[in-house]
Amino acid sequence: MAGTGRTAAGSEVSRFPDLFAPGRLGPVSWTFRLTEAEPCGADVANVTVVPSTAAGWVVLVLADGRPEVPGGTREPGESIEATLRRELLEEAGALLESFRPFGVWDCLSAAEAPYRPHLPHPRFQRLVGVGRVELVTTPTIGDGEDVVEVLTVSLEEARARFRAAGRGDLADLYGLAAEVADRG
Repeated sequence: MAGTGRTAAGSEVSRFPDLFAPGRLGPVSWTFRLTEAEPCGADVANVTVVPSTAAGWVVLVLADGRPEVPGGTREPGESIEATLRRELLEEAGALLESFRPFGVWDCLSAAEAPYRPHLPHPRFQRLVGVGRVELVTTPTIGDGEDVVEVLTVSLEEARARFRAAGRGDLADLYGLAAEVADRG
């Protein structure tokens, strides 16, 4: 279903310009688009969940002080839901209660080989959704991402933390996720 989904309305693009701006990191370039349904699992290499609790929005803090959003790469044979659950537990110490997809980053890699052999290449997607979570333990991750704190903050504070770190795209992602969550 790589081609399905809806196009962002002009108001969403104008309200969240950093999210909808094309991006690039190393050999991977991407564009964000809204979706109405979860894309085909075979196309999804990564997942991202913008988590919230009854008390507010969850933001991870890495060892270098940067804020981050939970998510990561699918393991061989792993379903999207299993990836979401694993990444949340590893990175945020959280259990997933609900998840609503609302977008994908359509990615294109210029690398000769995929990041991991089981992943789609050169085109792949990073699925994005808003999730309700319960924080139950400390993060368990140990593969290079050093989460030192899991915060529950207001939407405004979450967005301000990402903007202060130069991550307007993630500030916008939290803003859009809040709108999606409010729509029910």
